[in-house]
Formats: sequence, C-alpha cells, structure tokens
Amino acid sequence: MNTETSLMKLAGEAARHAVARQSVIAQNVAQADTPGYRARDLTPFADAMARAGSPFEAKATRTGHQGARALAAGTEVVEAALPGTESLDGNTVAIEDQMMRADAARRQHDLALTLYRKSIDILRLGLGRQR
Repeated sequence: MNTETSLMKLAGEAARHAVARQSVIAQNVAQADTPGYRARDLTPFADAMARAGSPFEAKATRTGHQGARALAAGTEVVEAALPGTESLDGNTVAIEDQMMRADAARRQHDLALTLYRKSIDILRLGLGRQR
C-alpha cells in the first residue's frame, strides 16, 4: 500500500533542498578566510520545482559533488547574490549573511517536516487512529 501523497513528496523534496542548502552554507563559512572564494547558494526551492521535469523526481549528482548528496530535481549551485562588497582578498563570504541564510534553511526544513508530520496525522485520522 502506497500511502505517500504528492503533498508528502513535496515536503520531502523541500526538506532535501533545505539540507543541501545548509551544506552549501557550511562550505561557505568554512571558506570564509580563503582568498578569492566566491560565496555560493542554491537556486530557490520554488524555482527548482518549476524547472524540474517531473516535480518530485530526485536526481543524483556526480559522486563527490556536494558531499555525494543528491540535489532535488532542478536545483543547482549558483554564486550567491550578496548585498555587501567583497573583501580586499576577493572573498565574498559575509558571516552575518551566512547566518541569516542558515536560519532560513532551518526554517524551511522545519516547515517541511511539520507538513510531513501533519500529513501522516491526517492519514492516521482517516484510519480511525489517534496519534
């Protein structure tokens, strides 16, 4: 019996996107002192879903790319649009900006997990079971 709904698939894709974005942000922070490093980010989740052929089909990237994690279909790593200027050594990582991006990724992940949890609660309620 397949109980996974399209809403649950969407929540799973959103959670995977948030995890992948958190990984990119962590790489940016790790490279904060590297001369010439350009901060990166993922394409927004809504844009990634709009570009994906099948909205819930995940594609794996090459081994070693993004820590061998599979990115959501349509998601790509791009140079981050930063509000500030680059440092004298050419580095564009601003720790404050990365902290805000990390918080946004955490909120996206929390929202996706809540949506997934509530979908399961609705299925249980339909079966006459309580939490």
